[in-house]
Amino acid sequence: MKMKVMNSFETDFDVIIIGGSYAGLSAATSLGRALRRVLVIDSGKPCNLQTPHSHNFLTRDGETPAAITQIALEQLTMYDTVKLIFDTAIEATTKEDGFRIQTLSGKKYFGKKLLFATGIKDIMPDIPGFSECWGISVIHCPYCHGYEVRQQPTGILGNGDVGYEYVKLINNWTKDITLFTNGASTLSMEQVKQLKSRNIHIEENKVREIVHENGQAKGISLENDSIYLLNALYNRPAFIQHCDLPMKLGCDLTDAGYINVDSFGRTNISGIYAAGDNTTPMRAISMSVALGTAAGAFINKDLIDNNYI
Repeated sequence: MKMKVMNSFETDFDVIIIGGSYAGLSAATSLGRALRRVLVIDSGKPCNLQTPHSHNFLTRDGETPAAITQIALEQLTMYDTVKLIFDTAIEATTKEDGFRIQTLSGKKYFGKKLLFATGIKDIMPDIPGFSECWGISVIHCPYCHGYEVRQQPTGILGNGDVGYEYVKLINNWTKDITLFTNGASTLSMEQVKQLKSRNIHIEENKVREIVHENGQAKGISLENDSIYLLNALYNRPAFIQHCDLPMKLGCDLTDAGYINVDSFGRTNISGIYAAGDNTTPMRAISMSVALGTAAGAFINKDLIDNNYI
């Protein structure tokens, strides 16, 4: 697929979008249709790189994330107002009338407004097989993947209140659940009572390995040499922001580690916006697309208002 690549002399834009996945491309479409000159800088490292299928996105249910991105890129070529470069933003500087961005290739660009659609980076636990299965059979969201493993032997890797609430959620999709606390349980006595009343087993031995074939989980091996056969494992790993430029520019994070934005996608720094997985735990393509579209519209409104000051 041939994408318009900007000429080297084109360096000034109304909006620079860092991150060319679903939120970024959606915002670019919204802004491009509003006749704004937009630059999208994408490093080509989406967090769902090895996820085989996407769900809950109307007209594209079951499609691969890569295929959805490909369609978005092809449709974005219709708009001469939008330019895309495959590069990595490594430095951002606040200027009096906007922001200067420098990329890994040494290029510098200026934008009146700045949108971060950079997502998050999952931190894989030190469990052999976990990263190989991540997004395939080690999953985080039942709304995204639960239907495909419904009523199948399922594990949940978690402990305490987080593990308990996770079990309650997943129990809607399957009754065959084992909660792996990966060490001594921190569940309350009442939580243990509730889980046992629903025939949910609690396993406190530490996890040694996720046994799998090409990312498809077959079971969990524990340090006491026992093995549980299962087809899916749920876990919400720790994460960090995929890009640290928002924090370097002074953007606040929530207690959970997401970029703190208002309902319009604005951060606490004037002229800087964020949208997508870096702002919300609702990690779905449909949500990222919606947030990107909204951010694009609000950025355009702010540009209009600024012109009338």
